[in-house]
Amino acid sequence: MKSTPSSRILLFPLLAGLAAPALHAEPWHVFFGTGGPGAKGIYRASFDTATGKLGASELAAEVGSPGFLAVHPDGDKLYATANSAGTQGAAAYRIGKGGTLTLINASATGDGGAAHIAVHPSKKFAVTAQYGGGSVAVFPLAADGTLGAAKLIRHQGGSKVVPQRQDSPHPHYTGWSPDGRFALVPDLGLDGIVIYRVNADAASLERHGFAASVPGGGPRHLKFSPDGKFIYLLNELSVSLSTFAWDASAGTAKLLGTVPSISEAAKARETHNSGAEVLMHPSGRFVYFSNRGHDTVTVFRVDPATGAAEVAQVQPVRGAFPRNINLAPGAGWLLAAGADSNTVSVHKVDAATGVLTYQTKGVINVPAPICIVFVRP
Repeated sequence: MKSTPSSRILLFPLLAGLAAPALHAEPWHVFFGTGGPGAKGIYRASFDTATGKLGASELAAEVGSPGFLAVHPDGDKLYATANSAGTQGAAAYRIGKGGTLTLINASATGDGGAAHIAVHPSKKFAVTAQYGGGSVAVFPLAADGTLGAAKLIRHQGGSKVVPQRQDSPHPHYTGWSPDGRFALVPDLGLDGIVIYRVNADAASLERHGFAASVPGGGPRHLKFSPDGKFIYLLNELSVSLSTFAWDASAGTAKLLGTVPSISEAAKARETHNSGAEVLMHPSGRFVYFSNRGHDTVTVFRVDPATGAAEVAQVQPVRGAFPRNINLAPGAGWLLAAGADSNTVSVHKVDAATGVLTYQTKGVINVPAPICIVFVRP
């Protein structure tokens, strides 16, 4: 249809209004979970996704050992695995203007400290994994984000392939299938992924199945491909990446293959090597894997059709013991937390190849950072 002068007058202000947020975008809030000497709680900084500029950090909430963080689907609440008011469990915070954090409440796991936390897409409950206790805790969530009393689920057994590390269960992560119907919990001690069926209305999990990984691998964290067809599992002990085919209707996972993150020669140069965090690029073509000891991030190129992965780059993080990494919104930048160097570094992501380039002078100080999450201002 031919536009009239009046339609053009209406159209131009509309287009200008749509462009304005991109031109004057406010930097994102970045929150850091911490755990170690000198750390006092949850820290906050700003991040500009256009320039890759990471602002100086400041203490946002004083709390004991807030190791891992999770953002509520609404983006206005933050959850932490923390020791609050003598309680080992989870703490809930309301995010205010400027990224301020106000404590809502805290609730105990009933089984000691937690290693990971996630909020279900339904917003009706959160789940933590207790590495030391060998359990999963389910916390009902009120409409205002308040954590309810935990329901505990204990894992049993141990693969015993690696003495001491695998003599008993060690759940290390909690996450969801793309449709939210299943919870997936990698267990380092069991050498596999425990799969639970979700009942969101009852805020409960029911054991559904188990997907075995490589013997002695020590599963830690996982991520789904954007199309939901594949799972990429990080094996902490063997420092390797396992690919699984996911059957969404049946809630089952089949191991397809495993690829080392670093070479045996590279491992031999360090007294300790272990995998820590895995990320999936939103394009579905790249996976990122942090290597502690070697102090690098491995970039895997993956085939979206088959799930097959191959190493494309091994990038130094410019820090020590990268326990956590995360992609900034838009996936143009990767941030790496050096837990032992008290640093967070910035790396530019090449959208075509997935490879990383260190952002010169892109390092800030954060005491013992072990988790990175982004929140829209």
